[in-house]
Amino acid sequence: MAEPSAPQDDITRLSFEQALAELESIVAELESGQAPLEQSIERYERGARLKAHCEARLEAARLKVERIVVGQNGEAQRAESAEFT
Repeated sequence: MAEPSAPQDDITRLSFEQALAELESIVAELESGQAPLEQSIERYERGARLKAHCEARLEAARLKVERIVVGQNGEAQRAESAEFT
């Protein structure tokens, strides 16, 4: 069974991979149907926050890729950082 619900603030500190792994764990837990209703609702709410976090991380990565500066020789010179929200 997955860890009990943690504060929303901790989600912002998770990497994309960590958030996705926890989200997958929550989905498996909910699909099993073994958790009591109240716990299922809490896990679903955390899953929704994790999903939003993953989407924000992916969008920031997409923006960062779009901001890669290409030099005259066609090679990437640098990438401007994108803020993760």
